[in-house]
Amino acid sequence: MKIKKDLVVSIHFGVTEVDGNTLDSTENGAPLDFIQGAGYLVSGLEKELEGKMVGDKFDVKLEAKDAYGEFREDLVQQVPLDLFEGDEKVEVGMSFQAETDQGQRTVEVTAVSDDMVSIDANHPLAGMSLQFVGEVVAIREATEEELAHGHIHQADSSCSNHETPNEHQCCGGDHSKHTTGEHCCSDEPTKEEKKETHSCCGNCH
Repeated sequence: MKIKKDLVVSIHFGVTEVDGNTLDSTENGAPLDFIQGAGYLVSGLEKELEGKMVGDKFDVKLEAKDAYGEFREDLVQQVPLDLFEGDEKVEVGMSFQAETDQGQRTVEVTAVSDDMVSIDANHPLAGMSLQFVGEVVAIREATEEELAHGHIHQADSSCSNHETPNEHQCCGGDHSKHTTGEHCCSDEPTKEEKKETHSCCGNCH
């Protein structure tokens, strides 16, 4: 069976910066499971896997445009500190889910002054070229329910807990803008609601 749209695929892989710095790996853990064509992976990796079979290996360098996109200055904004009223003290490095005119998006605090906060809605790996190396370990048909939901339901899946393909992880998946197109913060973002940390799952994107 060859990888094609709507099949469930399992891969073991590692992702590094082009200088060799390791960012994520499924080594010593469960493989990454996803539905091909559902937008779980960054576009360049999904394209690379198309047509491969169990046992096939891959080693591909992706430019930023085929990974998490180029860094966009328009996704960096200054917002009033009082938008965070009621939350714990706002500090650099915190991440929040913000409602925008184009849907929910993860933003990271990059600077805090007396009355303003700088937030960045770029993916943490935006603007970076990345190297993906791994192997296809399983391919199967997706269930009707999985196809309807856009993600796998296998209980022991390494990434089965991702609720949507637009969360942000650096697991080969593009979850932050990571599949339905680029979003941008609105001119008047609503109050950030949910603090969230960025993590690697072995995607999301």
